[in-house]
Amino acid sequence: MAPVEATPRQASRAEVTGAGDVSREYLLERFAEFLTLEHGSSPRTDDSYGRDLQRLADWGAAHGAPTAASLTAAHLREYVYYLKDLGLAPASIRRGISAIRTWYKFLLAEGVVTLDPSERLETPRKWRTLPEVLTADEVGRLLDAVSLDEPLVFRDRAMLELAYGAGLRVGEWITLKVNDLMLDEGVLRVFGKGSKERLVPVGRRATGAVAQYLRELRPRLEKGKGAGVLFLNAHGRPLSRMGAWKILRKYVALAGITKTVTPHTLRHSFATHLLEGGADLRSVQEMLGHADISTTQVYTHIDREYLRSVHRQFHPRG
Repeated sequence: MAPVEATPRQASRAEVTGAGDVSREYLLERFAEFLTLEHGSSPRTDDSYGRDLQRLADWGAAHGAPTAASLTAAHLREYVYYLKDLGLAPASIRRGISAIRTWYKFLLAEGVVTLDPSERLETPRKWRTLPEVLTADEVGRLLDAVSLDEPLVFRDRAMLELAYGAGLRVGEWITLKVNDLMLDEGVLRVFGKGSKERLVPVGRRATGAVAQYLRELRPRLEKGKGAGVLFLNAHGRPLSRMGAWKILRKYVALAGITKTVTPHTLRHSFATHLLEGGADLRSVQEMLGHADISTTQVYTHIDREYLRSVHRQFHPRG
Protein backbone atom coordinates (compact mmCIF):
# COMPACT_ATOMS: atom_id res chain seq x y z
CA MET A 1 0.00 0.00 0.00
CA ALA A 2 1.09 3.59 -0.58
CA PRO A 3 2.75 5.21 2.46
CA VAL A 4 0.48 7.56 4.38
CA GLU A 5 1.54 11.18 4.43
CA ALA A 6 2.03 12.89 7.76
CA THR A 7 -1.13 13.42 9.76
CA PRO A 8 -1.61 16.74 11.60
CA ARG A 9 -0.39 15.02 14.78
CA GLN A 10 2.75 13.76 13.02
CA ALA A 11 3.32 17.11 11.35
CA SER A 12 3.11 18.96 14.66
CA ARG A 13 5.73 16.63 16.08
CA ALA A 14 8.06 17.52 13.22
CA GLU A 15 7.34 21.21 13.83
CA VAL A 16 8.10 20.86 17.54
CA THR A 17 11.35 19.12 16.69
CA GLY A 18 12.11 21.91 14.23
CA ALA A 19 13.52 21.80 10.72
CA GLY A 20 16.97 22.70 12.07
CA ASP A 21 16.89 19.82 14.54
CA VAL A 22 15.88 17.38 11.81
CA SER A 23 18.70 18.60 9.56
CA ARG A 24 21.13 18.23 12.45
CA GLU A 25 19.96 14.69 13.26
CA TYR A 26 20.45 13.78 9.59
CA LEU A 27 23.86 15.53 9.49
CA LEU A 28 22.82 17.53 6.45
CA GLU A 29 25.16 20.49 7.08
CA ARG A 30 28.16 18.19 7.54
CA PHE A 31 27.13 16.31 4.40
CA ALA A 32 26.96 19.60 2.47
CA GLU A 33 30.52 20.37 3.59
CA PHE A 34 31.58 16.90 2.49
CA LEU A 35 30.10 17.46 -0.97
CA THR A 36 31.83 20.83 -1.32
CA LEU A 37 35.24 19.85 0.00
CA GLU A 38 35.63 16.17 -0.86
CA HIS A 39 33.09 14.89 -3.34
CA GLY A 40 33.96 17.17 -6.22
CA SER A 41 30.43 17.44 -7.59
CA SER A 42 29.06 20.58 -9.20
CA PRO A 43 27.34 23.28 -7.09
CA ARG A 44 24.10 22.49 -8.92
CA THR A 45 24.33 18.81 -7.93
CA ASP A 46 25.18 19.79 -4.35
CA ASP A 47 22.09 21.99 -4.15
CA SER A 48 19.86 19.27 -5.64
CA TYR A 49 21.23 16.64 -3.22
CA GLY A 50 20.62 19.04 -0.34
CA ARG A 51 16.96 19.51 -1.29
CA ASP A 52 16.48 15.79 -1.88
CA LEU A 53 17.90 14.86 1.52
CA GLN A 54 15.99 17.60 3.33
CA ARG A 55 12.82 16.04 1.90
CA LEU A 56 13.98 12.61 3.14
CA ALA A 57 14.77 14.02 6.59
CA ASP A 58 11.35 15.69 6.89
CA TRP A 59 9.61 12.50 5.72
CA GLY A 60 11.68 10.35 8.09
CA ALA A 61 10.90 12.57 11.09
CA ALA A 62 7.19 12.13 10.37
CA HIS A 63 7.44 8.35 9.87
CA GLY A 64 9.29 7.07 12.92
CA ALA A 65 12.90 7.75 11.83
CA PRO A 66 13.99 10.98 13.59
CA THR A 67 17.72 10.35 13.06
CA ALA A 68 19.94 9.16 10.23
CA ALA A 69 20.80 5.99 12.14
CA SER A 70 17.14 5.06 12.66
CA LEU A 71 16.34 4.82 8.93
CA THR A 72 15.87 1.24 7.74
CA ALA A 73 15.69 -0.41 4.32
CA ALA A 74 11.90 -0.61 4.77
CA HIS A 75 11.76 3.14 5.40
CA LEU A 76 13.74 3.81 2.24
CA ARG A 77 11.50 1.59 0.11
CA GLU A 78 8.40 3.35 1.42
CA TYR A 79 10.04 6.72 0.82
CA VAL A 80 10.70 5.88 -2.83
CA TYR A 81 7.04 4.82 -3.20
CA TYR A 82 6.14 8.16 -1.60
CA LEU A 83 8.18 10.02 -4.24
CA LYS A 84 6.43 8.08 -6.97
CA ASP A 85 3.04 8.86 -5.43
CA LEU A 86 3.95 12.56 -5.47
CA GLY A 87 4.11 12.24 -9.24
CA LEU A 88 7.84 12.99 -9.54
CA ALA A 89 9.47 12.13 -12.84
CA PRO A 90 11.64 8.98 -12.90
CA ALA A 91 14.72 11.16 -13.50
CA SER A 92 13.99 13.14 -10.32
CA ILE A 93 13.50 9.92 -8.32
CA ARG A 94 16.78 8.51 -9.69
CA ARG A 95 18.58 11.68 -8.60
CA GLY A 96 17.01 11.39 -5.14
CA ILE A 97 18.19 7.79 -4.83
CA SER A 98 21.67 8.82 -5.99
CA ALA A 99 21.69 11.48 -3.26
CA ILE A 100 20.71 8.89 -0.65
CA ARG A 101 23.45 6.50 -1.75
CA THR A 102 26.10 9.25 -1.68
CA TRP A 103 24.83 10.31 1.76
CA TYR A 104 25.21 6.75 3.06
CA LYS A 105 28.81 6.60 1.84
CA PHE A 106 29.40 9.72 3.94
CA LEU A 107 27.58 8.23 6.95
CA LEU A 108 29.63 5.04 6.75
CA ALA A 109 32.87 6.99 6.56
CA GLU A 110 31.80 9.05 9.58
CA GLY A 111 30.91 5.93 11.57
CA VAL A 112 27.30 7.07 11.99
CA VAL A 113 26.01 3.79 10.52
CA THR A 114 27.63 0.40 10.01
CA LEU A 115 25.37 -0.87 7.22
CA ASP A 116 24.07 0.74 4.03
CA PRO A 117 20.30 0.06 3.68
CA SER A 118 20.25 1.80 0.29
CA GLU A 119 22.29 -0.94 -1.41
CA ARG A 120 19.27 -2.84 -2.75
CA LEU A 121 17.07 0.15 -3.41
CA GLU A 122 15.45 -0.16 -6.83
CA THR A 123 15.53 2.76 -9.22
CA PRO A 124 12.69 3.60 -11.63
CA ARG A 125 14.78 2.13 -14.46
CA LYS A 126 14.48 -1.28 -12.81
CA TRP A 127 10.80 -1.07 -11.93
CA ARG A 128 9.06 -3.80 -13.83
CA THR A 129 6.18 -3.02 -16.11
CA LEU A 130 3.34 -5.50 -16.44
CA PRO A 131 1.21 -6.42 -19.41
CA GLU A 132 -2.22 -4.87 -19.45
CA VAL A 133 -4.60 -6.16 -16.80
CA LEU A 134 -8.16 -7.11 -17.65
CA THR A 135 -10.99 -5.49 -15.73
CA ALA A 136 -13.45 -7.73 -13.92
CA ASP A 137 -15.97 -6.95 -16.66
CA GLU A 138 -13.51 -8.00 -19.37
CA VAL A 139 -12.77 -11.25 -17.55
CA GLY A 140 -16.52 -11.91 -17.42
CA ARG A 141 -16.85 -11.26 -21.15
CA LEU A 142 -13.92 -13.59 -21.87
CA LEU A 143 -15.42 -16.45 -19.89
CA ASP A 144 -18.90 -15.86 -21.31
CA ALA A 145 -17.46 -16.08 -24.83
CA VAL A 146 -17.07 -19.85 -24.37
CA SER A 147 -20.46 -20.92 -25.75
CA LEU A 148 -22.16 -24.30 -25.82
CA ASP A 149 -21.70 -24.33 -29.59
CA GLU A 150 -17.99 -25.08 -29.11
CA PRO A 151 -17.15 -28.81 -29.35
CA LEU A 152 -14.66 -28.56 -26.48
CA VAL A 153 -16.66 -26.05 -24.48
CA PHE A 154 -16.29 -27.85 -21.13
CA ARG A 155 -12.49 -28.05 -21.43
CA ASP A 156 -12.08 -24.47 -22.60
CA ARG A 157 -14.35 -23.02 -19.92
CA ALA A 158 -12.68 -25.07 -17.18
CA MET A 159 -9.22 -24.06 -18.39
CA LEU A 160 -9.92 -20.32 -18.47
CA GLU A 161 -11.86 -20.36 -15.19
CA LEU A 162 -8.97 -22.15 -13.51
CA ALA A 163 -6.23 -19.99 -15.05
CA TYR A 164 -7.89 -16.80 -13.80
CA GLY A 165 -9.50 -18.23 -10.66
CA ALA A 166 -6.23 -19.65 -9.29
CA GLY A 167 -3.72 -17.24 -10.84
CA LEU A 168 -1.70 -20.03 -12.44
CA ARG A 169 1.26 -19.67 -14.76
CA VAL A 170 0.55 -21.19 -18.18
CA GLY A 171 3.14 -23.91 -17.49
CA GLU A 172 1.29 -24.77 -14.30
CA TRP A 173 -2.17 -25.01 -15.78
CA ILE A 174 -1.14 -27.21 -18.74
CA THR A 175 0.82 -29.64 -16.52
CA LEU A 176 -1.80 -29.84 -13.77
CA LYS A 177 -2.79 -33.46 -13.18
CA VAL A 178 -6.15 -34.91 -12.25
CA ASN A 179 -4.58 -36.22 -9.04
CA ASP A 180 -3.61 -32.65 -8.09
CA LEU A 181 -7.26 -31.65 -7.80
CA MET A 182 -8.89 -31.53 -4.38
CA LEU A 183 -12.17 -30.09 -5.52
CA ASP A 184 -14.11 -31.11 -2.42
CA GLU A 185 -11.71 -28.99 -0.37
CA GLY A 186 -11.57 -26.21 -2.97
CA VAL A 187 -7.79 -26.37 -3.46
CA LEU A 188 -5.25 -27.44 -6.08
CA ARG A 189 -1.78 -28.86 -5.60
CA VAL A 190 0.45 -26.87 -7.94
CA PHE A 191 4.10 -27.44 -8.79
CA GLY A 192 5.65 -24.10 -9.68
CA LYS A 193 9.14 -22.93 -10.54
CA GLY A 194 11.82 -25.30 -9.28
CA SER A 195 9.12 -27.95 -8.72
CA LYS A 196 8.14 -26.09 -5.56
CA GLU A 197 4.79 -27.35 -4.34
CA ARG A 198 2.02 -25.08 -3.08
CA LEU A 199 -1.70 -25.36 -2.36
CA VAL A 200 -3.87 -22.81 -4.15
CA PRO A 201 -7.51 -22.13 -3.27
CA VAL A 202 -10.00 -22.13 -6.11
CA GLY A 203 -13.50 -20.67 -6.16
CA ARG A 204 -16.87 -22.28 -6.77
CA ARG A 205 -17.15 -21.29 -10.43
CA ALA A 206 -13.79 -22.75 -11.37
CA THR A 207 -14.46 -25.85 -9.25
CA GLY A 208 -17.81 -26.37 -10.94
CA ALA A 209 -16.36 -25.88 -14.43
CA VAL A 210 -13.56 -28.37 -13.79
CA ALA A 211 -15.97 -30.93 -12.30
CA GLN A 212 -18.22 -30.62 -15.36
CA TYR A 213 -15.23 -31.09 -17.70
CA LEU A 214 -14.13 -34.19 -15.78
CA ARG A 215 -17.62 -35.61 -15.95
CA GLU A 216 -18.76 -34.66 -19.46
CA LEU A 217 -15.71 -34.45 -21.70
CA ARG A 218 -12.35 -35.63 -20.43
CA PRO A 219 -13.27 -39.36 -20.36
CA ARG A 220 -14.10 -39.10 -24.09
CA LEU A 221 -10.83 -37.32 -24.87
CA GLU A 222 -8.65 -39.74 -22.93
CA LYS A 223 -7.25 -42.41 -25.24
CA GLY A 224 -4.47 -43.70 -23.05
CA LYS A 225 -2.08 -40.88 -23.98
CA GLY A 226 -3.05 -38.29 -21.40
CA ALA A 227 -0.46 -39.28 -18.76
CA GLY A 228 -2.88 -38.16 -16.05
CA VAL A 229 -2.74 -34.52 -17.19
CA LEU A 230 -5.98 -32.59 -16.65
CA PHE A 231 -6.28 -30.65 -19.89
CA LEU A 232 -6.10 -32.69 -23.10
CA ASN A 233 -6.24 -31.72 -26.75
CA ALA A 234 -8.66 -33.20 -29.30
CA HIS A 235 -6.26 -36.12 -29.86
CA GLY A 236 -6.19 -37.08 -26.19
CA ARG A 237 -2.66 -35.78 -25.54
CA PRO A 238 -1.69 -33.17 -22.95
CA LEU A 239 -2.45 -29.68 -24.16
CA SER A 240 0.69 -27.81 -25.28
CA ARG A 241 1.66 -24.28 -24.35
CA MET A 242 0.96 -23.14 -27.91
CA GLY A 243 -2.40 -24.90 -27.85
CA ALA A 244 -3.34 -23.01 -24.68
CA TRP A 245 -2.30 -19.71 -26.33
CA LYS A 246 -4.45 -20.40 -29.38
CA ILE A 247 -7.49 -21.21 -27.27
CA LEU A 248 -7.08 -18.02 -25.25
CA ARG A 249 -6.59 -15.85 -28.36
CA LYS A 250 -9.73 -17.33 -29.90
CA TYR A 251 -11.94 -16.32 -26.97
CA VAL A 252 -10.27 -12.92 -26.54
CA ALA A 253 -11.29 -12.18 -30.15
CA LEU A 254 -14.82 -13.53 -29.63
CA ALA A 255 -15.20 -11.38 -26.50
CA GLY A 256 -14.22 -8.26 -28.47
CA ILE A 257 -11.32 -7.46 -26.14
CA THR A 258 -8.80 -5.22 -27.91
CA LYS A 259 -6.06 -5.36 -25.27
CA THR A 260 -3.03 -7.59 -25.77
CA VAL A 261 -3.92 -10.67 -23.71
CA THR A 262 -1.53 -13.51 -22.95
CA PRO A 263 -1.89 -16.42 -20.51
CA HIS A 264 0.12 -14.37 -18.02
CA THR A 265 -2.42 -11.53 -18.31
CA LEU A 266 -4.94 -13.75 -16.51
CA ARG A 267 -2.43 -14.30 -13.69
CA HIS A 268 -1.73 -10.57 -13.43
CA SER A 269 -5.46 -9.86 -13.41
CA PHE A 270 -5.99 -12.42 -10.64
CA ALA A 271 -3.39 -10.75 -8.40
CA THR A 272 -4.47 -7.19 -9.15
CA HIS A 273 -8.15 -7.92 -8.51
CA LEU A 274 -7.32 -9.56 -5.18
CA LEU A 275 -5.29 -6.56 -4.03
CA GLU A 276 -7.91 -4.09 -5.23
CA GLY A 277 -10.47 -6.09 -3.27
CA GLY A 278 -8.46 -5.74 -0.06
CA ALA A 279 -6.38 -8.95 0.06
CA ASP A 280 -3.11 -8.67 1.97
CA LEU A 281 0.18 -8.91 0.10
CA ARG A 282 1.46 -11.98 1.97
CA SER A 283 -1.59 -14.04 1.04
CA VAL A 284 -1.32 -13.04 -2.61
CA GLN A 285 2.40 -13.91 -2.52
CA GLU A 286 1.56 -17.39 -1.23
CA MET A 287 -1.13 -17.98 -3.86
CA LEU A 288 1.13 -16.84 -6.70
CA GLY A 289 4.05 -18.92 -5.46
CA HIS A 290 6.51 -16.02 -5.32
CA ALA A 291 9.63 -16.82 -3.31
CA ASP A 292 10.27 -13.13 -2.57
CA ILE A 293 7.52 -10.71 -1.59
CA SER A 294 9.27 -7.96 -3.58
CA THR A 295 8.11 -9.81 -6.71
CA THR A 296 4.51 -9.53 -5.51
CA GLN A 297 4.93 -5.87 -4.54
CA VAL A 298 5.09 -4.94 -8.21
CA TYR A 299 1.28 -5.26 -8.22
CA THR A 300 1.01 -2.43 -5.71
CA HIS A 301 2.55 -0.17 -8.37
CA ILE A 302 -0.37 -0.98 -10.64
CA ASP A 303 -2.81 -0.25 -7.83
CA ARG A 304 -1.19 3.15 -7.21
CA GLU A 305 -1.23 4.04 -10.90
CA TYR A 306 -4.91 3.05 -11.08
CA LEU A 307 -5.82 5.19 -8.06
CA ARG A 308 -3.86 8.13 -9.41
CA SER A 309 -5.57 7.89 -12.82
CA VAL A 310 -8.99 7.80 -11.13
CA HIS A 311 -8.06 10.88 -9.10
CA ARG A 312 -6.89 12.77 -12.17
CA GLN A 313 -10.04 11.83 -14.06
CA PHE A 314 -12.69 12.57 -11.45
CA HIS A 315 -11.33 15.06 -8.90
CA PRO A 316 -12.15 18.70 -9.77
CA ARG A 317 -8.55 19.68 -9.08
CA GLY A 318 -6.95 16.46 -10.32
